[in-house]
Amino acid sequence: MDLEGFTRDIQALGAELRRECSPADVAHLRRVEGWGRFFTLLGWATAWIAPNPVSVVALSLGRFARWTMIGHHVGHRGYDRVGGPAGKEFAEGRRRFVEWFDWLVPAAWKHEHNVLHHYRLNEDRDPDLVEANLGWLRASRLPRPARYGLVALFALSWKWLYYAPNTIAELHRADVEHDDLPRGVWSWDPRTAAGRALWLRSVLPFAGVHFVLLPAIFLVISPWAALSVLVNNLLAELLTNLHSFVVIVPNHAGDDLYRFTAPPDGKGDHYLRQVLGSADYRTGGATNDFLHGYLNYQVEHHLWPDLPMAAYVRAQPRVKALCARHGVPYVQGSVWHRVWKTARIMVGDETMRVYDPGAAARIGV
Repeated sequence: MDLEGFTRDIQALGAELRRECSPADVAHLRRVEGWGRFFTLLGWATAWIAPNPVSVVALSLGRFARWTMIGHHVGHRGYDRVGGPAGKEFAEGRRRFVEWFDWLVPAAWKHEHNVLHHYRLNEDRDPDLVEANLGWLRASRLPRPARYGLVALFALSWKWLYYAPNTIAELHRADVEHDDLPRGVWSWDPRTAAGRALWLRSVLPFAGVHFVLLPAIFLVISPWAALSVLVNNLLAELLTNLHSFVVIVPNHAGDDLYRFTAPPDGKGDHYLRQVLGSADYRTGGATNDFLHGYLNYQVEHHLWPDLPMAAYVRAQPRVKALCARHGVPYVQGSVWHRVWKTARIMVGDETMRVYDPGAAARIGV
């Protein structure tokens, strides 16, 4: 591994990619946003007729697009420098209900994901380290079919059971300066500050609008229309949970990826870890990239989290070639293969590699 050359070339490529960014990247964002809005409108326009797969898939895709492509990349401030929406203000305050209304509280997501996950990738301090978070399941004595059954249950409900409470808990710990609390401490208990925030800022607003207010509006048509809207909406929530789980969770889990026992030692070590701890899926093609939420470019995204979506399309073949030139392992494969590897990590059938910082020091990171 030529780590010194790798670091130099990664920094040069990053500067080049930033120079290539332009208003065309904002136009691309608007096209992706338009498709997401189209699916949302299609879902609501047909949801009242009867419980049906068209409405369920359309509503699911609309929510998936709003999170993984719009909220995610704008929240990383990927469009600030090219005249797009400003990430700092995006979905904050009342704008949340127009720009990105989800279970996730935008401020909590930005802190947990943009700060803690990205700058502690696969460390013990990373709140999204799958192997650590599912340590209790890996160590359990449950029969193997039961473990895989629980993984399927998590996939259908992970925004409710994990992401919403965990992001709010992480934000709360930062606010009250209790960063030393054990990772994974969160509660639905409304008697606690984090629990009240979860109910008042996440659960009640989203559930109240989507599962009470919006179905009730369709009572003007008929009780059947309102019931159909409710059923389609609930099924869409299950589907969008599953879809987002499939493309997000396997990005950093598998027996061919690394976890880290200490913070990085300098910029070179940081860049190296973003590659060693991340996996790309199949890349290329507008439909393929949309269905992956542009998270199929995870290596590139972790190297430069503040780039527009389209920049990752331009960067991917160059990063892959650069890694090959310097002897840095670059993991890429089908999303379904990555899901299977992640499930095996979650149940304890496989274990991630452990990075030796001493080895990096010996070769000059």
